[in-house]
Amino acid sequence: MNASEVKQYRKADYEIDEAFLERWSPRSFQEKEIAEEDLMGVFEAARWAPSAMNMQPWRFIIARTEEDRERFHSFVMDGNRKWCEKAPVLALIISDKEDATHAFDTGAAWGFLSLQARRNGLITHAMGGFYKDQARETLGIPEEYEIQALVAIGYQDEKEKLEEEMQKREQPSPRRPVKESVMEGSFRA
Repeated sequence: MNASEVKQYRKADYEIDEAFLERWSPRSFQEKEIAEEDLMGVFEAARWAPSAMNMQPWRFIIARTEEDRERFHSFVMDGNRKWCEKAPVLALIISDKEDATHAFDTGAAWGFLSLQARRNGLITHAMGGFYKDQARETLGIPEEYEIQALVAIGYQDEKEKLEEEMQKREQPSPRRPVKESVMEGSFRA
């Protein structure tokens, strides 16, 4: 889906860079290898995310060989596995719990990664639908790291290549108005 097609689904209430509206989470991936420069560029962008006391708690365990991707697929829930098996790269995002703000800071790194991926002509789809305990065991992740999300990275393919039920959801989602997210002075429901 190109930028002009995305505009029919998303409109900002206030002026922002188009990159924020154009970034969404497709599920239809081409089985096409990602150039090293483009792939490492997304992790380079994540590297520059802000973090408390510059602790940079985020880490990325990536799978881009067939053998590594199959290992990752072993802990992905069936609903996600149906579509993510075609993604050429999977990245498990973990964070060092020593940093009190590790989850917050790692979320910023994920945001930077996703925006750079879009700029590099790639799509990303983060998912929580995987077995974290199995991922920890399979990949040998120490307990001092929290498992945050699994991200599929690649090139977008046609939605018609997805199962029919997923095709209906293969479009950018809207967001609630900003005024429903911002509270002034104190909490309000």
